[in-house]
Amino acid sequence: MAGPAPGRRLRPLAALALVLALAPGLPTARAGQTPRPAERGPPVRLFTEEELARYGGEEEDQPIYLAVKGVVFDVTSGKEFYGRGAPYNALTGKDSTRGVAKMSLDPADLTYDTTGLTAKELEALDEVFTKVYKAKYPIVGYTARRILNEDGSPNLDFKPEDQPHFDIKDEF
Repeated sequence: MAGPAPGRRLRPLAALALVLALAPGLPTARAGQTPRPAERGPPVRLFTEEELARYGGEEEDQPIYLAVKGVVFDVTSGKEFYGRGAPYNALTGKDSTRGVAKMSLDPADLTYDTTGLTAKELEALDEVFTKVYKAKYPIVGYTARRILNEDGSPNLDFKPEDQPHFDIKDEF
């Protein structure tokens, strides 16, 4: 059985080549050029409580970080809210998950601990985490507490998908 005529086989390939050549925004490499890799943001890192405390907005030349649900955000662009003397400065330099959930600046609430929060508070936490922090501020790292035991050894049972109020697909 004879195949299609040679000219017919090339038409779809020619059409594809034309679309790729004319499509705006598609990365292309000319003959002899190596395509550039996609741009990546700064690498994320693991923060101990002591390291995170260094980024509490006290130093003018330092970035301002805060953590919610173990995710560390760079909130420097919101300096008027999080900088020294600003209304939400108490949240910075630590994991303030409980305070965010309760909408509280009480020092007793400025902790990672979500034990005893109500369903409404947990819902508020998820909403603020997604619609404020993830939407506005870059992720620069994670708190060590998320994946390490109290003594600093790796938590071999850690599975992000098993953590309360955590959905790994929403973090990246």
